[in-house]
Amino acid sequence: MGVDEVLRHGDQVLVAVVEVAGALIIFAGAVWAATRFVVEGVRHRTAAVFTPIRLSLGRFLTLGLEFQLAADILRTAVSPTFDQIGQLAAIATIRTALNYFLGREIRQEQRQVSAGEGDR
Repeated sequence: MGVDEVLRHGDQVLVAVVEVAGALIIFAGAVWAATRFVVEGVRHRTAAVFTPIRLSLGRFLTLGLEFQLAADILRTAVSPTFDQIGQLAAIATIRTALNYFLGREIRQEQRQVSAGEGDR
């Protein structure tokens, strides 16, 4: 087994670990949000209760997407081809856009929640 093969295998292992970490973060956030949704839905019948749940889920999604992007970058770190670079550019653009819009929505929701608390 040559050095190149060892590097590629090590890179594949790292990519898999980072992808799994991202998937677990997203899964944990989804489970947490679903649980909170059910608990709060039973206790309270108002839509305002769900905004903090959405904010937390958005944070989990953003973090998970960052891990997924990191895995994509790692995947192309060893001897990338032009096809891989193009795929990375497309994936990075999509995930960056998702993160941007999620972050913007989270900030907007936080401002609304803060404004609502000031009214009390």
